[in-house]
Amino acid sequence: MRNLIHHPVSNGSALSMQTISFLSSVAGGSRGTAPWGRPRCCLALCAAAALTAVHARADGPVATATPARPMFVELPSEGVAQFLPAEDEKEVPARFRQEAAEFGFTAKLDRQSGTVRVHRVTFPSPVKTEVEANNTVHGHYFQPAGEGPFPGVVVLHILGGDFPLSQAIANGLARENVAALFIRMPYYGERRAPGHPRRMISRDPRETAEGMTQAVLDIRRAAAWLRSRPEVSDVDLGVTGISLGGIMSALSGGVEPRFKKVGIVLGGGNLASTLWESSNREVGDFQKEWLAKGETRESFEAILKPVDPVTYAERLRGRMVLMVNAEHDEIIPKSATLALYEAIGREPELVWLEGAGHYTAAQYLPREIERLKTFFNRPLQGRPGAP
Repeated sequence: MRNLIHHPVSNGSALSMQTISFLSSVAGGSRGTAPWGRPRCCLALCAAAALTAVHARADGPVATATPARPMFVELPSEGVAQFLPAEDEKEVPARFRQEAAEFGFTAKLDRQSGTVRVHRVTFPSPVKTEVEANNTVHGHYFQPAGEGPFPGVVVLHILGGDFPLSQAIANGLARENVAALFIRMPYYGERRAPGHPRRMISRDPRETAEGMTQAVLDIRRAAAWLRSRPEVSDVDLGVTGISLGGIMSALSGGVEPRFKKVGIVLGGGNLASTLWESSNREVGDFQKEWLAKGETRESFEAILKPVDPVTYAERLRGRMVLMVNAEHDEIIPKSATLALYEAIGREPELVWLEGAGHYTAAQYLPREIERLKTFFNRPLQGRPGAP
């Protein structure tokens, strides 16, 4: 199949395992998550973030001559955006539908590096929870210089709650004239109340389903905010993320029909069966607790099915989808990747990182960021790799 691409490790893009090991040892993660969501599953990815960010900054202007001063479309400190339902909103799964609504936002310039400005952005979540801090979405908008219209992309973070990797991706995209809005998903960063145990990915699968549902609704509102920007195309929109962010990109892409480009990195589907069949010792402990409550594997799968990317994957057919996965991923197994790929009708451009696992995929990151830049800059009518 011509849309299957295998890439071996290239010395030019590889990070030394000694460096990854050292940075992993000091990388932080979230606590109190579900047994299948321990932060160490993504530490290697977080470890590469600092080096990736340096790589992204290296694309900036060289101080050999005085460059023309970049011009940016003004972003007000406060404003109002509007979510409009999709033309076929009635076809959107019921739990993810939204009515037309205006919402306020705040924006504050955080920094500028060459042709990219970074703004701190907040807007209300369409979901109200008992945790007040969780009801405001926090993000960073990476704005390219110029009038546009530029492609717009919502960028999502990894499970561990460390954001530099996602911000490096957003920065890299913006330097290639892709407007990127990185957001924190529910119960992450500023959205996590001190001392409160609630997490997006929880030991309680019902809480996990609720958290993932809110995340999709937040992502749809983030896309509406991007569409409101005069420098952003209102039709060339996408979403991307790695690991948990990849799973949520696939899920939100299947739900929101206006995401024309979906970049799924280290993601997959069939979440419930993948988790249940995991050899992780803590998953075994969870199963004992779950069964002791009178629950079953079937009830576990039923709870997570409404937030499984495979459930809505057919809706991605005909769109531009990129899937980048590790050949020996110990967190998202090949069967989970292929389940999602098959459900999308074998249409996505599927890239296997040969010899890599979920941790060691970090060595590919600089090159894969370049791949994402190329993907999100492709014309909408182009869908390389389709059968």
